Amino acid sequence: MPLENKNKSRRQFLRNTALTTVSLGLLSNISKSNVHQQAETAGGCYPTTPDYYGQGPFYTANPPEIVDNQLAAADEPGTRLILTGIVKNLDCTEVIPNTLIDAWHANDAGAYDNVGYNLRGITYTNSQGFYVIETILPGKYLNGASYRPSHIHFRITVPGNPTFITQIYFQGDADIPGDAAASITSGVFDATYRIIPISLNDQGKYEGTWDIALAANGNVGIADLHLDKGVIYAVSPNPFTDVVEISYGVFKSSKVSLQVFDLNGNLLAVLNEENLKPKKYTATFKPDSNLPNGIYFVVLKINDLQVHYLKIVKV
Repeated sequence: MPLENKNKSRRQFLRNTALTTVSLGLLSNISKSNVHQQAETAGGCYPTTPDYYGQGPFYTANPPEIVDNQLAAADEPGTRLILTGIVKNLDCTEVIPNTLIDAWHANDAGAYDNVGYNLRGITYTNSQGFYVIETILPGKYLNGASYRPSHIHFRITVPGNPTFITQIYFQGDADIPGDAAASITSGVFDATYRIIPISLNDQGKYEGTWDIALAANGNVGIADLHLDKGVIYAVSPNPFTDVVEISYGVFKSSKVSLQVFDLNGNLLAVLNEENLKPKKYTATFKPDSNLPNGIYFVVLKINDLQVHYLKIVKV
């Protein structure tokens, strides 16, 4: 069988089995063109990558289990979205059942429920590694001067492995090119295969497929420490002349320190040092006029552990 036909058959089998398993007969006639054309290499699958923004500041622990695959209630305002997929190992030779998938996102107006658990919940892959989630397309919200593209957050826990954190986006979203995370196309935080196509079915609901491929050990390297602790979102302007504003987020209540260092590792300033709650924050660095032009680093420390940094340039 030609490779192209083989891949189409595999994707159609994935789709049909997943939908049959959860008794979603209304989707049985949707065309293959709606299925995410997940890129694959001859040796297997592209690994699912973490998102540059990590967990983000709006996660709420201990969400409830999703009932009947409905992350969004039937009366939730917004455009319905059905997301299906499979969790598998890196070479696509084995599916991974009983994987915990923890999903959350903003509502149609771009707001998160930080009091309760609306649009927050967990589900598990079935014995064949499949999952189905019905929700709405997330609304957008301002991140500085621009809107973050529509996105869904995920914490994925393969049995016996550490939790993996990432986000997905949707093809055609005009805010993807300007987004610091969704626009990354190479390296550790490459979002290319986390931007999925979606299309309308004959019930007027959008649907898309996102397959998840994870390494067996699920280890997170030192470069990814900020994923569930905190992150520096942006520094602006950069380069700067007199003053620079730093936007950062704290994901868990922690002792937080925001510091500035020179190229030799000398501490130049402590912009903030206190216990902070999960939230987005801003700080300002206004150095003395005699600070030489050059490269400096803004460093975020959480509980005395350096978790993230960004380069700034004084001109």
